[in-house]
Amino acid sequence: MIGIIVSGHIHFASGMQSAVKAIAGEQKQMEFIDFVESMSTDELEAKLRQAALLADSGEGVLFLTDIPGGSPCNRALAIMMDTPNIELIAGANLPMIANAAFEREDVSLQELVETLLEIGASCMQDMRKELEAVMELEPVAECEDGL
Repeated sequence: MIGIIVSGHIHFASGMQSAVKAIAGEQKQMEFIDFVESMSTDELEAKLRQAALLADSGEGVLFLTDIPGGSPCNRALAIMMDTPNIELIAGANLPMIANAAFEREDVSLQELVETLLEIGASCMQDMRKELEAVMELEPVAECEDGL
């Protein structure tokens, strides 16, 4: 099973952890690392490296971080650059993280990355446009009595 490390600013990771637990149950080989104000970036990287070691069963590790270019992303990128069989997706959202729990068995690390990128993109929707499209398909029926 592919290991998953979720990291982000302040309580992003721990918030995602409680949401994933509610959606997918308790997860093995899935670590959540918050980058809190009292932590240095060196401390963050050390925690990310330790989490990757704990989560890796030999099938690879995928980092999912909040902001592209933010400290969790940059430190995970440094790990990816010097450690084999690690990938990183920045800008992760809850649908991606929850689906990572469901989709990470019996796929390659690269297949998981592709699947999660598709899920993440498809879950972002302009709900006004979605509503307008539905309203165009379903004309409002008029009542016979005019009400």
